[in-house]
Formats: sequence, C-alpha cells, structure tokens
Amino acid sequence: MGFWATTLIFVLAGVAASLFTLLCCNRGPSTNLFHLTLVTTAVICCWMMYAIVYLAQMKPLIDPILSGE
Repeated sequence: MGFWATTLIFVLAGVAASLFTLLCCNRGPSTNLFHLTLVTTAVICCWMMYAIVYLAQMKPLIDPILSGE
C-alpha cells in the first residue's frame, strides 16, 4: 500500500474512533471534548510514527556496506 492510502486509513480510523467516543462515552460537553482530544492526539501520534518510519526507509541515513569482489 502506498503512503497516501495508509494515510486515508488513519483518517478513517480517526473519524470512526471519534464517532465511537461520542456515541459510547457521552458524559457532558467538557468530558466529550477531553475524550475527543485524546482520540485525536492518539491517531495523529500513530500516523506520525508511521510516516516517520515509512519516509525513513526512502532515504536511509546510513548506506549499507556491501562486501563484494
């Protein structure tokens, strides 16, 4: 899968998690905002970790040393 396809999956997972939080954990406006902030932060952090690992493989900092004749 490509980078943008997986990014779309993360966006869809974030929307689904936000809707699930609103439907299942409805305890008031302040608590809802706190839960949505936590869900959004978690999804963004997971996506950033994925993006950093994916992009680091495109241009590695250390080139492998091949032992050949």
